[in-house]
Amino acid sequence: MINRISRYWWCQVCGWGGLSLMNIFFEYSYGDGVSAQFFGRLVIVLALGVPITHTMRSIIVNRNWLNLPFEKMILRLFIMLVTASFIYSFLSLRLFEWLNLSELSANRKKPFFDRVVFKFFDSFVVLMVWVLIYYIYHYFQKNKKQEVDTFRLQSLVKELELKTIKSHINPHFIFNSLNSIRALVDENPERARQAITELSNILRSSMQTEKMETVPLEQELNIVKDYLALEQMRFEERLKVRFDIDEDTLDQPIPPMLIQTLAENAIKHGISKQVNGGIVSIISDFVDEHHEIIIRNSGKLNGSAAYRGFGLQSTQDRLNLLFGEKATFTIKDLPGNIVEAKLIMPVYHSAGK
Repeated sequence: MINRISRYWWCQVCGWGGLSLMNIFFEYSYGDGVSAQFFGRLVIVLALGVPITHTMRSIIVNRNWLNLPFEKMILRLFIMLVTASFIYSFLSLRLFEWLNLSELSANRKKPFFDRVVFKFFDSFVVLMVWVLIYYIYHYFQKNKKQEVDTFRLQSLVKELELKTIKSHINPHFIFNSLNSIRALVDENPERARQAITELSNILRSSMQTEKMETVPLEQELNIVKDYLALEQMRFEERLKVRFDIDEDTLDQPIPPMLIQTLAENAIKHGISKQVNGGIVSIISDFVDEHHEIIIRNSGKLNGSAAYRGFGLQSTQDRLNLLFGEKATFTIKDLPGNIVEAKLIMPVYHSAGK
């Protein structure tokens, strides 16, 4: 039973228990001594304090105040503290009078409103300390979670760097590209030189992925265009490429080699399986206040295990770590022998816009 008590309620018990012990100590040492009336007042303080602070916590959680900027959060907290302190003071004094537990008979001669105001400041200090402790605890918890996520991301990026090199700079791809370039040396020297530059760009980009968490979409597309251009040398007329890119999305941050991974999947598991080849289309646009990237290719998904390998799993993992629930990744069959991979990510606005 004890093990089922949440950490929050343990903190509530310890906090209010500590306040009670402190009051008993001061009453015994400097007051009129611990009496039945004192214990009665203490029970009322606890009976009101716990539900009031629990209600405050519910408001903070349900209205998501923990994630608000400081300037928006502080005013809301102040209004809540003032309201809660007034309610706390009013109810406690009413119960003191009703149960004949007033601290001093002289206090009864003062107007009730004056006593509420006097009690208000004590209540405000207690509730403010409670809120500060609650926020400090969640601040450190949030920082701890961010550190864990950062370490996980760094570890994943390292793993991705090694596996990406193995996946994108594999001997088959290099040999196919070099053979295509060799065939062009005499036939089309200019295209051969361009192909060498494209291959060099891909190798350089793959080696640098470990240093970056995100890159602008424009930079990623340049690498993808080089990759698809090299593949077009191999597939010739069997591969057609289409780009439909909204220029306003070019500065949006995305994980490096993300589209490259999906483009390679489209070639390896889609185009290469089609006798007559097919089309690879890459679309980038803003849709419903999100950045949407779509990669379509000729072929069939049909639950193929090949589509569920490292490339797609790493895509999902990287999106989760970088953007959390704000990003999604789906892949599915469309009518007309088409496979569609869709990335939806949050929109980031640059300072100059």
